[in-house]
Amino acid sequence: MRTRRAVAALLSLLVVTLTGATGCAQPELDARLQLWHHGQLTIGTGPTNGVFNQLGGGYADVVNKHLTGFEAVSMPTNGALENLQRLARGDIDVGFTYADVASDAVTGKGSFAGSPVEVRALARMFTAYMHVVVRPGIGIRTPADLRGKRVATGPAGSGTEILALRMLTAAGLDPAKDVQRFTASLNQMTTMFAAGQLDAFFWTAGQPVVGLTALFGKLPGHVALLPTDALVPILDKDYPGAYTAATIPKDAYGLGADVSTVAVPCLLVTTPTMPTELGYELTRLLFEHQDELAAVHTEGRNINREVAWKTAPVELHPGARGYYGV
Repeated sequence: MRTRRAVAALLSLLVVTLTGATGCAQPELDARLQLWHHGQLTIGTGPTNGVFNQLGGGYADVVNKHLTGFEAVSMPTNGALENLQRLARGDIDVGFTYADVASDAVTGKGSFAGSPVEVRALARMFTAYMHVVVRPGIGIRTPADLRGKRVATGPAGSGTEILALRMLTAAGLDPAKDVQRFTASLNQMTTMFAAGQLDAFFWTAGQPVVGLTALFGKLPGHVALLPTDALVPILDKDYPGAYTAATIPKDAYGLGADVSTVAVPCLLVTTPTMPTELGYELTRLLFEHQDELAAVHTEGRNINREVAWKTAPVELHPGARGYYGV
C-alpha cells in the first residue's frame, strides 16, 4: 500500500509539473499515468439492482471505451458507506457515495468518529431521494406513524441506514425501541414486504429504482410512498445543509400523486493520491460522454456541470478542479 501511494504521489507531482494548473492532457504522459495501478481502475458502486450499480457499470464502460490504456471494473458493494471504507483501505479507486456520509468521513464524525478519511471529489452527480415504502391502509400517514411498525432501514452500515435512523429520530422515534427494526438489502426488503413481513422500509437512491419499480408492478394498489419532507427542517438543525426537500414524480412508479421527501446529493469520489491528470480525464468523461451514461440510467442526464463542482465539505480533486476551472 505504501509503495502504491508513493508511486501515485510521484506521478501526481510529475503531472502537475508538466501540465500546469489546468491539467490539460499531454500524450507523452500517458505511459506514466498508466503505471498507476498498472492501468487498472476499480469503481465501487452499490447493490446490484440499485442506481449506483447501474450508473457505475455504465461509467466503467465509458472509461474502457474512451480512456486509452485504462481498464475499469465496476464492483457491487453496499453503497455509500462501504465505498468510503474501501477507498480508505485501497480496495477501490473511485466510488459513489452520498454527501452526508462523505461529510462524516472527512470530518471524522458518525460512523467515522475519531477516524477521518481523506477523500477527494470528482463531481456532484445527481440527487438521491429517500424512498419510504409503506403498506397502505394500516394508518401510516406521517413518519411518526411508524411507531410500533415493522420497519427495515436498509443494509447494516449503509448510507440508507444512516439517513433512515436520522429520519426516525427526527420524527420523535427511538429506532431501537419504538419500531421493530430490520436491516436488509433491497432485494430482501422487497421480498419481505411482498410476503407481508414488513410494514415499511427505507431506500435512498436516484429514481426510478429497478427493484421498487418491480415491487409496485407486482403489488398494484398495495404499495405507497410516504411523504417525509416535513422532517427536513428538523434534520437541518443537527446536520446543517446536508439535506433538502425534493419531489419524486408520480410517473416514476405509477403513483397517484407526486411525493415530497428528503433528498441528499450523490458524489463521485476518489483518493488524494490519484494523479492529477487522471482525475481530470475521469471528470471529463462524465460530461463528454454523458449521453452514454443517460442511456444506462435516466439519472445520467441529471449530472449538471454548473453544480458538479459544488462538493463541499468534500474537497475537489485537483484534476477535477482543473476541469471545472474553479
